Amino acid sequence: MGGSASSVGGEPECPRHLRAPARVREGLARGCLFYDRWVTPEDLAAAIAQAVDQAVKAGQLSVGLAGEVVVERPKNREHGDYATNTAMRLAKPNARAPRDIAEQLADMLRAVDGIEAVEIAGPGFLNIRLATAAQGALVRTIAGRAAAYGRTETLAGQTINLEYVSANPVGPVHIGSARWAAVGDALSRLIVATGATVVREYYFNDAGAQIDRFAASLDAVARGEPIPEDGYRGGYIVDVAAEVVRANPGLLDEPRDKALEVFAHDGIELMFTAIRKSLADFGVTFDVYFNEREMHASGAVEATVQKLREAGHVFEADGAIWLRTTDFGDDKDRVIVRSDGRPTYFCADLAYYVDKRERGADKIVILLGADHHGYVGRMRSLVSGLGENPDETLEIIIGQLVNIRGAKLSKRSGNLLTLEELVETIGVDAARYALVRSSMDSTIDLDLDLWASQTSDNPVFYVQYAHARIASLLRNAAELGFPLPELTDVHLELLKHEKESEL
Repeated sequence: MGGSASSVGGEPECPRHLRAPARVREGLARGCLFYDRWVTPEDLAAAIAQAVDQAVKAGQLSVGLAGEVVVERPKNREHGDYATNTAMRLAKPNARAPRDIAEQLADMLRAVDGIEAVEIAGPGFLNIRLATAAQGALVRTIAGRAAAYGRTETLAGQTINLEYVSANPVGPVHIGSARWAAVGDALSRLIVATGATVVREYYFNDAGAQIDRFAASLDAVARGEPIPEDGYRGGYIVDVAAEVVRANPGLLDEPRDKALEVFAHDGIELMFTAIRKSLADFGVTFDVYFNEREMHASGAVEATVQKLREAGHVFEADGAIWLRTTDFGDDKDRVIVRSDGRPTYFCADLAYYVDKRERGADKIVILLGADHHGYVGRMRSLVSGLGENPDETLEIIIGQLVNIRGAKLSKRSGNLLTLEELVETIGVDAARYALVRSSMDSTIDLDLDLWASQTSDNPVFYVQYAHARIASLLRNAAELGFPLPELTDVHLELLKHEKESEL
């Protein structure tokens, strides 16, 4: 990487908290505005933060920036390569017009090597355009570092427990849970790339009334009786019931309560096996499969209630045991043990949280569906009741739904599109990409006909086709005696076309 270094306002000593990470500082001098010619979003964020700090030191701004610098790709690429709203965030605390601050920051950023232009748009956005040489140098850096590019030690030494999917064990993995499988697996890889240790965990909630309803459904189908009104339906129920009966000759001659126990135990085991297989076929595996039933049997739930009692946050009313969660911002106190002695789901969830922490998790991250918004505040209150700070030890990420077009819903799975059927229809690569390409805050409208097509309209097919063409070019070049040059000998600054820049 060549190019001269440029500075803004001399050579100030840059505060450590505003310096770029160690890996980025290879192109910097002392972490300040001395960039080599390759520029990443992280570099830009560091440069902007340092420019703000210098403006404060020079008396040009009275207040610095609270929080991290936000650098994003503009929706319209004609507006530049990156954009930031930093000037607008600084306007109110400094009692100045955002465009005035933007002009000041723009002048400083234009001196950064690798930035070709900085333009001010709207009320005070800064649109940043990189020099062609900077983009080419970045390509060279990425290719040179290969799989090591982008990896940091930001979270080194931390253990993060990441729980995702945790699909209901009384049915196959459906399309909604498939989204969390794809996102969770991708997120776990990103966390590993920051230096942390990740424990990928799946929670089998194999206790409670749903298991009783599942067993009753299997028993009814096996006997040729109507499924209970609140039972489970679908062809898979017939398959599981038949398998349990085959594995247990004479089961239907046993007393009903005995048969229900067998249907519950063996039926859930069969579902666990099927769930694990469908996820593995999707390329998703877990380090820990945790069973709720075992947690109840171990006494962990009762131990958690005792911890809360000793902390002084528990009281009894109407024969039930309550947690005074209003002390921690909840809108009302919560029952943790019912009047009949059965713990609530929240009590079990809190015991599960304690178990994760005792297994060494510094932070617990949970991916949940759109119907769990109310869960977040309540769980944070429960964690606070243990004397811990949920801002530091707990993060719950809520995602939205997946709508399907172009699919005939399976009667066998109870009119749901299962993960297995999704993979059979469009393949693993297309399915994973389709489910991770959108923000979790957005509902996905999944057109299966599009994702199964072999046309350029299918993003995955387009990428796969391009890869095949490139591989063919490289193979033909080698056969014709044209070896690839070293990256240091390639003039990447010649890649000036708009399409080349986008790539």
